[in-house]
Amino acid sequence: MGGVSAPTAPGLPFLKGHGTQNDFVIVPDPDGRLDLGPAAVARLCDRRAGIGGDGMLRVVRSAADPAAAHLADRAEWFMDYRNSDGSIAEMCGNGVRVFARYLVHAGLVKPGPLTIATRAGVRAVRIAEDGPDGTPGEVTVDMGRALLPGPDGIEVAVGERIWPARNVNMGNPHAVAFVDGLDEAGDLYTAPRTSPEGVYPEGVNVEFVVDRGPRHVAMRVFERGSGETRSCGTGACAVAVAAARRDGLDPASTGQSVTYTVDLPGGRLVIEEFPDGRVEMTGPAEIVASGTLDPDFTAALTA
Repeated sequence: MGGVSAPTAPGLPFLKGHGTQNDFVIVPDPDGRLDLGPAAVARLCDRRAGIGGDGMLRVVRSAADPAAAHLADRAEWFMDYRNSDGSIAEMCGNGVRVFARYLVHAGLVKPGPLTIATRAGVRAVRIAEDGPDGTPGEVTVDMGRALLPGPDGIEVAVGERIWPARNVNMGNPHAVAFVDGLDEAGDLYTAPRTSPEGVYPEGVNVEFVVDRGPRHVAMRVFERGSGETRSCGTGACAVAVAAARRDGLDPASTGQSVTYTVDLPGGRLVIEEFPDGRVEMTGPAEIVASGTLDPDFTAALTA
């Protein structure tokens, strides 16, 4: 007489989305019941042994997560963002847009204004209505104020090439280098070197930038914890601010906002900096798939 099989644990629901081809595994966890450690996140984001993505977005109510409970009165939803290696990041601009798109997709919010909690603070978002052909409306994110901390004399190096870089902080650190050609950055399989030593103790996102026209630039980026990605929203903001200062433009001094178009390998973002220092980013965000992980795979992740 055969024995009774133990019930199989349910699989984990997930979605896949991208913003200018910066792609993410989205894990709904509204009540904060999941505990996905770095190894589990890395396996989810593995492009051969998992779903694949530049990072993971865990969707949780702010009140249900200790990292965001203090923001619950300002934003219902918290974007728990992890890099593809499982490490925690303070902020991800493309991730915020995809996170907002998911909330609309899931019927949790309607197009229009909303706020989203992140480890870099609360971000105000505007989601445009879908186009008449069903094209998802673009998402605008208030990325907060750019900081341009010292020290001076920062340099970025790839191989034997060395460039001066601008230190820009968008809630996470960036080193922006203007180059003659984007191919000068090499393959970006490993992190570019930065100096002086110790200036970025927790690592840094490095952007290589070329001019395309008046207030129009193109870039490649090495994201700490992920490697080269097709797009980086905070990086595009950092690049726009660095380009504006290089071009002698400072909205705080002139009282006039400045807008730059930033081309990335995965698409185009429009960045506007205002006289009060706020930086807004506008671009697309799409949900491309949804499903459920195999129960055995889920069990391995959550064990």
